[in-house]
Parts: sequence; structure tokens; C-alpha cells
Amino acid sequence: MASIISQREGMAIVAVGWTAVGLFGALPFYLGDGYFTFVDSVFESVSGFTTTGSSVLTDIEAVSKGLLFWRSFIQWLGGMGIIVLSVAILPFLGVGGMQLYKAEVPTPVPDKLKPRIRDTATILWKVYALISMVQVMLLLLGGMSLYDALCHTFTTMPTGGFSTKNASIAHYNSVYFDCIFIVFMLAAGINFSLHYQMLRGKPLVFWQDSECRFFLGAVILLIILVSLEQIR
Repeated sequence: MASIISQREGMAIVAVGWTAVGLFGALPFYLGDGYFTFVDSVFESVSGFTTTGSSVLTDIEAVSKGLLFWRSFIQWLGGMGIIVLSVAILPFLGVGGMQLYKAEVPTPVPDKLKPRIRDTATILWKVYALISMVQVMLLLLGGMSLYDALCHTFTTMPTGGFSTKNASIAHYNSVYFDCIFIVFMLAAGINFSLHYQMLRGKPLVFWQDSECRFFLGAVILLIILVSLEQIR
């Protein structure tokens, strides 16, 4: 008979899991083209998975495309959460999956969209992937290459900020691309369970959620303050 994972055990598993993932993600950097030391590799990997966005790179375009793609991809994986992904795709985590889910999500009251926590995790990842696909398509329509569109989408959705260019998105000098990144970073900052409910036919769900109202209000207020400062 399977035992139930306690909240303390769930937090321990999440901590160990993220540590292991950070070390595993460092391997491609360390074994790659010799650009990264072991410490730099671990730093870049942990920064990617945790969507921190800090980097040891000073000349990004000198790094191979394969490593830059990996660097962006691990940030995308970390955006929704490695443990949430594990709960979604690994059946044996069904027992105790809620404790793992609660230990990773940032909110004190985690949303449960379905009775089974595995179904909730799966839904969140599907919404995350769907929004990512839409952004890739819009970047391609603007003339960005598929490689750069994927890499920048992978780092926009987790709001991490890694780029394949030294000048980041300023490299493109495009108002269209700037607007795409702004809209999707804003969408990524909103609880993904609200996106799911909106797709289910509840267009007012963003306004009805107090956390979302506060977030959007804070963003609008800061935009106004920064704009006024620039005008002065």
C-alpha cells in the first residue's frame, strides 16, 4: 500500500529535485564547447531553471546555437515548474502529488482545477504550451527566424529574459517584437489557472480575481510613473 507524502516530505523532495535538476542541466554547458567552467555551468543552469535570468556570459553570440537553445529551453521548463511537470507526466507521483504541487507553487492556496492533482498539472502545462505556440507564430509572422522565435519564446513565458543576442531584443529594433514580448510577459505573469478558465468561456475571470486586479493595477501604475519620469 502506497504511503501518503507529508507536506514536510514534499518540500524536501522539491528541494532535492531542483538541486538534482540544476546539476543535470549544467552538464551540456560543461561538456560543450569549453566556454563554461563547472561552476559557471551550474550557475547558468540554476539561473535558467529558476528563471532568475542572471548569466555569466559576456559574449552570448560566441556560444554555439545548441547551448543557447538549451539555455533557453531549461528556462521555459522552469517557468511552470519541474515538479509540476513531473506530477503531470509521471503516474507514480499520483499519491502525494498534491504535497509536491503545494511545495512548489508560489501561492499559499494552490489552485486545483480538477479532482486529481495530476490532471490539474497537465492542464496548466497544456495552457503554458498553447500560449507559447501562439507567441512563436506571432514572432515568425514578424520575420524572426524559427530558432530565435523558439529561444525567445522559451524565455518570455517564464519572464526570465535570456536571449540569443548580446543586445537582447534591442538587437531587432522592432516595435512589433517589443509589443509581442510585453503582451506575453504580462500574460505569463498572470495565474495560468485564470487563462484556463478564460479559454473555458469565462472572459471576466481576470477582473473577478483580486490577485490579478492588483497585479494589472500595479503594472499600469508603474507604466504611468515611468512615462511621466521620461517626459520630465
